[in-house]
Amino acid sequence: MLKVIKKVGNARLCDFETVHGTIHTPAFMNVATAGAIKGGLSAVDLENIETQVMLCNTYHLHVRPGDDLIHDLGGLHKFTGWSGPILTDSGGFQVFSLAACRKLKEEGCHFRSHIDGSKHLFTPQSVMDTERTIGADIM
Repeated sequence: MLKVIKKVGNARLCDFETVHGTIHTPAFMNVATAGAIKGGLSAVDLENIETQVMLCNTYHLHVRPGDDLIHDLGGLHKFTGWSGPILTDSGGFQVFSLAACRKLKEEGCHFRSHIDGSKHLFTPQSVMDTERTIGADIM
């Protein structure tokens, strides 16, 4: 649920409620591309600096460690140790930036993992399925 607190021109101050907490916007999102913040910050550190939301990347999580493993470990929140809201981006930029490893076809984007060369297919539906499987709050 999104509650607009104040609007000035096109800018909005909002409260965005998720299952794992409320995000007061505008908000800074710590980037945990593959489920961890670079530089050694832990989930406890993020809470101590009053982080509101963690951003993870679907492409990176999909190719390593994988959707099923994250799901089997209890989802993205347990995997990261973060209890607050998690936003996942689609990973589309990563797939498109790896032009040598991908082929665009009618059914979606076929690509090889930059990690191990394994073959994958991203479609809008498969990416949403991945984000649901790993337990993202905002997709």
